[in-house]
Amino acid sequence: MDVFAALGDPTRRAILDLLLEGECSAGAIGEAFPQLSQPAISRNLSILRAAGFVVVRPEAQRRVYALAASGVADLERWLGPHRQYWIEYFDAQDQAEARAKGRTRSSPP
Repeated sequence: MDVFAALGDPTRRAILDLLLEGECSAGAIGEAFPQLSQPAISRNLSILRAAGFVVVRPEAQRRVYALAASGVADLERWLGPHRQYWIEYFDAQDQAEARAKGRTRSSPP
């Protein structure tokens, strides 16, 4: 599953936000999203799992979900070159703004 397709849904992003607080059972995740059916929650968790964003482990009768790094690693590999471009772009913007402010201060009133 493509990481961007997995992150394209706001519910899946909200599930990831919920898991930032710690692992949760599928039932607890479902309770956090009362507008969704249990099959819809299961489908979203399955997509996140396929994309490598969550792992699941059985605990008695429950399934417990936690964040996983592999989906984020795929995302990071894609973002790396783009991040460098934007860092350089914003640094150049900051430098141009600083130069413009410097000229404004030294200009006669």
